[in-house]
Amino acid sequence: MPAPEHVAFEAHDEVETELITGEAVALDLRPASFVVRAAGAIIDWLVYFGSYLLLFVFLLPPVVAALGVNEAVVNAVSITFLVLFIVVAPMVVETLSHGKSLGRLALGVRIVRDDGGAIGFRHAFIRSLVGVIDIYMSFGGFAAITALLTARSKRLGDLLAGTFSQYERFSTAPRPVYGVPAELEQWALTADVGRMPDRLVRRIAQFLAQAAHLTWDSRDRIARELARETAPYVSPLPSVSAELFLAAVSALRREREATALELEKSGREKLEPVLTGRPHGFPKR
Repeated sequence: MPAPEHVAFEAHDEVETELITGEAVALDLRPASFVVRAAGAIIDWLVYFGSYLLLFVFLLPPVVAALGVNEAVVNAVSITFLVLFIVVAPMVVETLSHGKSLGRLALGVRIVRDDGGAIGFRHAFIRSLVGVIDIYMSFGGFAAITALLTARSKRLGDLLAGTFSQYERFSTAPRPVYGVPAELEQWALTADVGRMPDRLVRRIAQFLAQAAHLTWDSRDRIARELARETAPYVSPLPSVSAELFLAAVSALRREREATALELEKSGREKLEPVLTGRPHGFPKR
């Protein structure tokens, strides 16, 4: 059986990022990258710690001078407000917004539980408390180290609370849809495109949408890698280039899934009178 040109077809084990719920539903979890998390943390740090400095430098001295309190009271008030701004405020904001903050809202991410659910008070409390150590006391050093060493870019607070940062904003720009390439129309009539993992399908679609903006070396390398991962799910393998192979598989899989959905819809419409009808003479209530 001929193999696609320029494509190596060794088996490749894909890293799973799906979570299977108790109802056997696969949740596609998309954790935010380290750079996105760092940018959001910087924005939040400027908001919370900047607000504390604004209060401590500009608002507190006039009040102290007017009331004539001693230094011990000033220190106690300063520590109290510091705890409020770097522990209590983040905890309250995350609890009420279910994992959001100003920095995360700007970047389109949210803190969620490891199972994809919304966080609660316990998760926000642990994250805020540990954040004093891995963000403020270490100037983000501990958070950066743990985020770089974990699969979902988790900081120490996330590891203890069982949370991670997840993308929730996706592009809605329409993408062009292409059919099976003309060179492979005869192959598509008998080709068997197996059940590919959703993550692999999404990567192929992203590559095909962005291929025109890549350099030739990157485009060819990525196409080879994706074709190697796709090959175990396709039979027979056409003797074409890697990118053409991916375009044909993507289009054929989309067309067949659309056909299956249309057949399912047609079957439901035929059964509608039976499912919604009433026996002869049965009163309508």
